[in-house]
Amino acid sequence: MMQKLHFKCFLLLLVLIFVKTSAISSDLITNIPNRKTTSLNGKWQYIIDIYETGFYDYRYRERAEKDPEAYWNTDVPANSLDRKEHGYNDKYTLNVPGDWNSQADKFLYYEGTVWYKKSFDYKKSDTNNKLYVYFGAVSYRADVYLNGKKLGMHKGAFSPFNFEIPSSLLKEKDNFLVVKVDNRRYADEIPTLNTDWWNYGGIIRDVSLVEVPNQFISNYFIQLAKPHTKSNLIEGWVEVKNAKANEEVYVEIPELKINQKFTVNAAGRAEVKINAPKLKLWSLENPKLYQVNISSKADKVSEKIGFRNIEVQGEKVLLNGKSLFLRGISIHSEIPQEGRRANTQKDANQLLGWARELGCNMVRLAHYPHDEKMTRLADSLGLLVWSEIPVYWTIDFTSDKVFEKAKTQLDEMIDRDKNRASIIIWSVGNETPVSEVRTNFMKNLLAEARKQDPTRLVSAALEVNYHSEENMRWIDDPLGAYVDIVSFNQYLGWYGGTPESCRTANWGTHYKKPLFISETGAEAVGGFNADAKQLWSEEFQEWYYKEQVDMLKRMPSNFIGISPWILADFRSPRRNNPVYQEGWNNKGLYDHQGRKKKAFYVLKGYYDELAKKYK
Repeated sequence: MMQKLHFKCFLLLLVLIFVKTSAISSDLITNIPNRKTTSLNGKWQYIIDIYETGFYDYRYRERAEKDPEAYWNTDVPANSLDRKEHGYNDKYTLNVPGDWNSQADKFLYYEGTVWYKKSFDYKKSDTNNKLYVYFGAVSYRADVYLNGKKLGMHKGAFSPFNFEIPSSLLKEKDNFLVVKVDNRRYADEIPTLNTDWWNYGGIIRDVSLVEVPNQFISNYFIQLAKPHTKSNLIEGWVEVKNAKANEEVYVEIPELKINQKFTVNAAGRAEVKINAPKLKLWSLENPKLYQVNISSKADKVSEKIGFRNIEVQGEKVLLNGKSLFLRGISIHSEIPQEGRRANTQKDANQLLGWARELGCNMVRLAHYPHDEKMTRLADSLGLLVWSEIPVYWTIDFTSDKVFEKAKTQLDEMIDRDKNRASIIIWSVGNETPVSEVRTNFMKNLLAEARKQDPTRLVSAALEVNYHSEENMRWIDDPLGAYVDIVSFNQYLGWYGGTPESCRTANWGTHYKKPLFISETGAEAVGGFNADAKQLWSEEFQEWYYKEQVDMLKRMPSNFIGISPWILADFRSPRRNNPVYQEGWNNKGLYDHQGRKKKAFYVLKGYYDELAKKYK
C-alpha cells in the first residue's frame, strides 16, 4: 500500500514540475482587447504623499487595514466631529493612462508616492461571473485597494497585471478604487538607480474591469512549431481556469476550415497540435493574420494571429526560409512633441509610422516592453520587433532576489506578447558590464526565455568590450556564446574619435553567429545648423551617419542588420548641457517637434538601397 502511495506522490510531483516548467502559467489574463471590458480610463483624483502619510503612521509603522487615516479608506467624514486629514477632490486630477510628470510642472522631477482614486458603479451580467481589475502598466510599484480592502501589489513599470475582485467586495454603486503608485528608484530593483531615460511615474497604461465566466479561457500560446523550416504544424497550449480534467476546448481557424477539439488535463491545460497545410505565412510583404477562435463550454475568445518561421542557420537569420537583413531603428516609448510616455493608438501610429517612413522593416523597442498597442500594430504592418526587459547597465548581478525580479519581468513580457508574429527577438538586457557573475545572470535569463518560448530568437545588446588588432575590432563578450545573434552597441565617432575614425575600422566576432549592431548614433539639436565639424549640429550628425554607412558597407558577411539610436529625441535627466541638451538626449532622427533632421535622409537612403538588394 505504501509503495503505491509513494508512486502516486511521485507521479503527482512530476505533473507539477511539468506544469511549472513547460510554459508560462500565471494569473495574468491575456488578450484583454478582445474580452468583455469596462474602461476605467479618464480623470482620477490624486493625493501627493511625499512622506507616505497615508501608508505609515507617525511612528513609521504600516497602518492597519481599517485605520481611518489610511488613504485607501474613505475620505468622507462620518459626522462633523470626524477628523479627516486626507481627501480626494476633483480639484486634483490626473489623466489615466498617463505619466504624472508631463501633466503639471510640480510633477516634472517628482519621484515618490501618489495616491490615485477612481469611483465607479458596476453590476455583473451574471452573478456567477468573475471580475478582475486589469492594469496595462503602473510605474513602478502599485498597491491596489478596493473599498478599503487590499487586492494586491505589483512591481515593474512596464508589465501588465490584474487582481480578482471578490464578489463580497463589489458594490453596484459607489465603489472606490485606490492605487498607491510609487516610482522611486532602488539599487535592488529592475531597472536600478542609474538609467538614461526619464523616470516617468503614474498609471501609464489602460485600466479595465474584465468580466469573465467562472470557468474561462485565461491564457494560450498558438504559434508554428519548431523546427520551423517547411513546417505547417501549429502547436501550443490553452489554459482554462476552473476546468475539470478531460473537459473539451476547441481551436478554430475559420479561413482554413480548421476546428479541432482538445481536452484539458487536471491542471486545466490542453496541449494543441494542428496540421495546417494551406497556411499562408506572415511576412514583411504580406503580414497575413488569421482569425483564431478558442472556446470552452463556458467561454470564447478570439484574436488575429500570424504564423511565420524565424530561425538562425549558421551566420544568417531566416524569415520563412529566406535570408533577412534587419533595417531597424531603436524607439523609446515617448512622444517628443509633448515630452510624455506614449499610451494611445495615435501614439503607436506615429512612432511606427515614422519608422516605416524611414524605410525600416524592424524596430527595437528599448529598453523595456512597450504598450501592447505597439506590438499589435506591428503585427498588422509587417514590422519585425525586438522586445526587451530593463536589465540595464549596473544592476546587482550578485543578488538572487534581483534575478527573480528580472525573471518575473521577462516572463510577464513574454506572457503578454507571445502570440505576436512581429516579435522575433526577446532581449534580456542592455550594455551590462562584463564579469563572470553578470554572464551567469544573463545566461540564466536567456535560458528562461528559451524555456518559455522556444519559437523565437534570444539576444541582448552587449557592452562594447572589444579589443583591436590593427584596424580590426573584435566583439568577444562572453555572453555571445549563449545568444542567437551577437548584438552590440557602438558609437565610434561620438564616444571616442571623430566620424573619420570609421574609415579604417572593421568589425567582427569570434562567434560563428549573425552579427547585429543594436545601437549607434550622435546628438544633434533640431534646427541648429553649422559646419559639419561643429558638435551638436545637424550637419555633424549627418556627417556621423555618412561615415557610419560607409563603414557598414564593409561589414563581414555575417552582418545581418542595425537599429541606430534613436528614432526621436527623448527626455533624460543625465543630459545636462545647458545649451544643447537641457534634459534631452538629442540622438533622435526626429527632433522635439517631430521634424526630420538631416541624418534621417542619410539613413533612409542606405535603407532604400538595402531594400532593393534584399527584395
